[in-house]
Amino acid sequence: MDEKKEREARILTAAATLIVRFGYDKTTVSEIAREAGVSKGAIYLHFESKEDLFEALLEREVTAHSKRWFELTERDPGGGSIAAMYRNTLLALDESPFMSAMFRRDSSVLGSYLKKPDNFFTREGDTNVRYEFVKKMQEVGAVRDDVDPRIIAHIMNMLAYGLVAIGDVMPAEQIPPTDEVIEGIAVFMDAALTPPGGADMEGGKRVVRQIMDAYRAKLVSVDLEPSAEQKEDES
Repeated sequence: MDEKKEREARILTAAATLIVRFGYDKTTVSEIAREAGVSKGAIYLHFESKEDLFEALLEREVTAHSKRWFELTERDPGGGSIAAMYRNTLLALDESPFMSAMFRRDSSVLGSYLKKPDNFFTREGDTNVRYEFVKKMQEVGAVRDDVDPRIIAHIMNMLAYGLVAIGDVMPAEQIPPTDEVIEGIAVFMDAALTPPGGADMEGGKRVVRQIMDAYRAKLVSVDLEPSAEQKEDES
C-alpha cells in the first residue's frame, strides 16, 4: 500500500472509530484528523467534505463485510447450506460495530445523514440478494420449496436485525454469547428449511459460488483472489 492509500485508510479507520462512539453529527473533521494523526488539511486532500468522507467509509465497510463473508464461506466445509451462508453473514456482521450500525440504520450513529434524500442507502436500494439466494437454493433442492422465498428472506432479515439490535432492549447480562446465538440460529435454519428428503448440498454450493461471483463482479474495486479450493474447482 502506497503512502497516500495508507493515509486514506488511516483516516477512514479513525472516522469509523469516532462515529461509532459519538455519532456522525457530533464527530468533526478536526477530531478525525487528530485521531488519524494527520492535519485537517490532509483530510481534504482525500475527501471534498465530511459527507464525502462518510460515504467513502460506508462503501469501505460494505466491501469489507462482503470480503469477510466470502472468506468465511469459502473456508466452511458446509458452505453449501443456507444455514452456513447465514451463519457466515452474521459472523461477518458481528465483527464490525460500524457495519452493525449501518445494517440497522442506527440514527444515533448515522444521524442527520439518513435524512439526506440522495444518501448512500437510497442510491444502493434493495438489491434483494437474500431473496434471490433463497429462491435459487429452492430451485436446486437445497431449501424446501413450500414456503414463499420472500417470507424466508424477510424472516432472515428480522433475525439479523434482532441480533445487532437486541442490546437496545435487553440487559447485556441476559444476552447469551453472540457466537452461540449465531450457531443456534443456524440450527433453526437447517431444521426449518431443509427439504424432507435432505438438502442437495452440491447444488447449494453452486448457488453460493454464483452469488459470490456476482458480488465480485459488482465490487470491482475489491481485490478478491480466489481461494485454493476455488482454483481446484475451476481447474
